[in-house]
Amino acid sequence: MNESKQIYRVAEAARLTGVSASTLRLWERQGLVVPERTETGHRQYNADQVARLKHIAWLRTDRGLNPAAIRENLDVEEQSSTVEMPREANDPGPEIGPRLRALRHASGKTLDAVAADLGMATSKLSTFERTSHGFSIRDLRDLTGYFGTTISKISGEEPIENRSMVKSGEWKTWPTMAPGVTIQLLAEGRNMMDCHRFVLAPGASSEGAYHHEGEEFIFVLTGRFEITLDGQEFYELVAGDSLYFESRRQHSWRNRFDGETVLIWVNTPPTF
Repeated sequence: MNESKQIYRVAEAARLTGVSASTLRLWERQGLVVPERTETGHRQYNADQVARLKHIAWLRTDRGLNPAAIRENLDVEEQSSTVEMPREANDPGPEIGPRLRALRHASGKTLDAVAADLGMATSKLSTFERTSHGFSIRDLRDLTGYFGTTISKISGEEPIENRSMVKSGEWKTWPTMAPGVTIQLLAEGRNMMDCHRFVLAPGASSEGAYHHEGEEFIFVLTGRFEITLDGQEFYELVAGDSLYFESRRQHSWRNRFDGETVLIWVNTPPTF
């Protein structure tokens, strides 16, 4: 078998690394390495991940670093070795995760502390900080709100100059942040409202409920859209339907149509 494609189970990866299997599980909880999983949930490591494990063991044993210092060391090494590649349309690129990591560092918070406060796995937060992938709209709202910012600001998509009129089809598109969710800007500048055009692929969703300050208005252009408020009010909107609600209410949503659903979504004040 090609060595680069070799897959190791946890016991074998532990033996190659020179630590116990429980140590590998601990490192996973600490966000130092994220193994792949089989369909039955068993951990498995590829050759690159085993090399990373060996490096972690060396940083811990020979350099005496604690988990937080190991994470910082790995992050610096990954950044210095990254080669910038051309970005595809709607690819979030590497910016959003590292920007949020910089906010975390500035706040003096550890990965474990932030993850615990937000109720998410440390490994998930660590992976997002490195790759800018793996988060839902709800996750991004929770994390940006935690640091007192917005998705617009952290993504670098907040426009500086106002453009009063936006021609059809000339909408600026945000970097993709959730599978099947395309968000287009309908009003540019620092306004009192966030005005967006959402294009949702079949099955696209918020992947959980979230809430924040303000008020929201939704108008469905095409397709079928389901939204739940406070876990007990269920609304199914079709083309021509609209909904107005207070943003402080827990809300989750999903495209229930077997094709694209397109809608207008307005928030005030700007919190997106």
